[in-house]
Amino acid sequence: MNTITKISAKLKSVLSYPSSFRHFGKKSLILCPLQIDGKKNISVGDHVVVGEHSWLAAMPLTNNDKPQLIISNNCSIGNFNHIYATSEIVFEDSVLTADKVYISDNLHTYEDVSKPIIEQPIKQLKKIRIGEGSWIGENVCIIGASIGKHCTIGANSVVTHDIPDYCVAVGAPARVIKRYNKKTQMWEKVEGK
Repeated sequence: MNTITKISAKLKSVLSYPSSFRHFGKKSLILCPLQIDGKKNISVGDHVVVGEHSWLAAMPLTNNDKPQLIISNNCSIGNFNHIYATSEIVFEDSVLTADKVYISDNLHTYEDVSKPIIEQPIKQLKKIRIGEGSWIGENVCIIGASIGKHCTIGANSVVTHDIPDYCVAVGAPARVIKRYNKKTQMWEKVEGK
């Protein structure tokens, strides 16, 4: 298959999406998705690119009949991202994610040891907001936690607690190691880190 045929096939799959979404902005693309569930609950802003083989979902699995996934203007979502909302996940403007990022506002319960986890209910966690201008590194997992604006989340981090604005966080579990000081206008190491 030549390059023009491949691009044409991608564009055909992209062009069939906009009418079935809650909102689909101008000059936005979703390239060869792995899966999209609950399109009517997904809003995509203007100038958004979602990379190949990503899974987007906004499904009512936790007694919330109006789940929503909102990807605002100028966001760039990497390849192989898995973003699953059962209540609400919002990407503010100009968020950038690397490849293989997982973001979820829910998780499987496991408390009943007499049942396989797959047969146990889904537990709703907090709504998630990824702040304007933030960068989410490769292989990051964000589970029931929000990220402030202009943050950097280092590769392979697992975020389970909110990260404030203007911070760099790394690790599993993620912890803030740097914070921008507006007075000095410098990024400063967080004490004890």
